[in-house]
Amino acid sequence: MKLRVVEPPEVAYARSGAVAIAYQVVGDGPVDLVFTPFLGNIRYAWEHPVFLRFFEQLASFSRLILFDKRGTGLSDRPRVLTLETQMDDIRAVLDAVGSERAVLFGAVQGGQLSALFAATYPERTRALVLFNPHASPADMPPAPSPEEARERWGTREFAAEIARTVFPSMAGDEDLLRWHADYQRFAASPGAAAEFFRMLHDTDISEVLPTIRVPTLVIYPARRRDAARRVAALIPGASAVQVPGDDLPVWADAELPSEVERFLGGREEAPVPDSVLTTVLFTDIVGSTERAASLGDRAWRDLLARHHAAVRRELARFRGEELDTAGDGFFATFDGPARAIRCAQAIVAGVGELGLDLRAALHTGECELHDGKLAGIAVSIGSRVADEARPGEVLVSSTVKDLVAGSGIEFEDRGVRALKGTPGEWRLYAVRADLAGASHAR
Repeated sequence: MKLRVVEPPEVAYARSGAVAIAYQVVGDGPVDLVFTPFLGNIRYAWEHPVFLRFFEQLASFSRLILFDKRGTGLSDRPRVLTLETQMDDIRAVLDAVGSERAVLFGAVQGGQLSALFAATYPERTRALVLFNPHASPADMPPAPSPEEARERWGTREFAAEIARTVFPSMAGDEDLLRWHADYQRFAASPGAAAEFFRMLHDTDISEVLPTIRVPTLVIYPARRRDAARRVAALIPGASAVQVPGDDLPVWADAELPSEVERFLGGREEAPVPDSVLTTVLFTDIVGSTERAASLGDRAWRDLLARHHAAVRRELARFRGEELDTAGDGFFATFDGPARAIRCAQAIVAGVGELGLDLRAALHTGECELHDGKLAGIAVSIGSRVADEARPGEVLVSSTVKDLVAGSGIEFEDRGVRALKGTPGEWRLYAVRADLAGASHAR
């Protein structure tokens, strides 16, 4: 492939809520391609030939969109870093560049983020490319602990150790090692790096992968074959390609962009799937029949109206969508589990001030869209989790817990339950009260 000489593009900023997200656009190909690494700095990356070659190759067949996730590079550094807020960042960048539907290309934790985005927003995802992906912490690539990253991140010695493990074929290149140490420093502070490695160690997307309904390519080096092929097996219809060599960085293999180009070449844009990954919330008032009888019809109606107003206020604040209200219960959906948890906490507390005991339950799973209505096994599971919740409790499935790493939300194990009418058994967790953190969800 003949490479074009591409000057480093200007850095622009998109607004994701109150957070500024740095991005660049290069190339004018027929397909928008969003590249998401683990950690990076979009301006400093252009200073080394290996990244320059990688970006030029991708931009030769696409409109390449680069961005620094919140907490990294040239973007703002907020305290809370979660996959769902990073999904907000991708949407903000797509909106800023006028892209309605793009191919997402993610590496390592960037692959987890891209996969979650593709499942949650299939209408914005044309296709998905994952390099060196893993589903669960058990399959993750070599990585330092959060504590080690906090203590040693950005030092020349630490960068050299990582190089010997992650890209051994280039570990003897002193110029690259010096650049790589600086790249780490420009990508993230030690504290931010520690939080990203904590997410890497704690996040499990095994339940998310089967819900992906867009064309998917999984690319992997030989030593990551087992983990990558497990990911490919979980995604319906995914293709898997092994590239030569033992180096793990996405920029290390000069032929990798050609695999992406072949995958996308001549592919017609697939229709938008009629299913999405969604977090469902169910709430109901404990002892409502007895309370209504003791108050009388008029007073109960007045109290119920105040309850409804309190619930709807929090749904609006946390971007929840009310789908149904049956008597004293609510059914709502969210595009992110951490927001849903914070909303449920706020609802339980707010309704408690009215003298009512509420229980809430959350599950994240695939839901089908039919004539504007939501259906599917995920809805049934969420409803059954609600049956297990105690008064004043927010109870969640393990899927929800596995997706909120970095949120600061803590859980208490409630054990494994068989949920009536649903397959298998489910481990459930109660959210520990932490209402002071509720404002961090947005």
